[in-house]
Order: sequence, then C-alpha cells, then structure tokens
Amino acid sequence: MKNLLYKSLLVLPALLFVLPAMAQPSGPPATPIDGGLSILLAAGGAYGIKKLHDHRKNP
Repeated sequence: MKNLLYKSLLVLPALLFVLPAMAQPSGPPATPIDGGLSILLAAGGAYGIKKLHDHRKNP
C-alpha cells in the first residue's frame, strides 16, 4: 500500500507540470527559404562532391 502511495505522489506532480506545456501556440504557418540558405545548401553540396572526388582520386 505504501508503494502505491509513493508512486502516486511521484506521478501526480509530473502530470500537473505536463498539462500546461501542451497549451503553447504553434509557430508561423510557413517559413520562407531565402537566398542565403539556398547558397549555403549549394556550397555544402559542392564541398561534399569535391571531398568525394578527392577521396576516390587518392586511395
């Protein structure tokens, strides 16, 4: 009986802290990808291709 009481006392506060956390507002509906991010993605892809080419060239 004591174990059930201790477990209930541990679980109850956890549930009380979780319930208000679910009521947070969501973010913006759509985040645009601007030119800077596109350039960074292209540069990362080019760097990866260069590394792959160098790795295959020098075994």
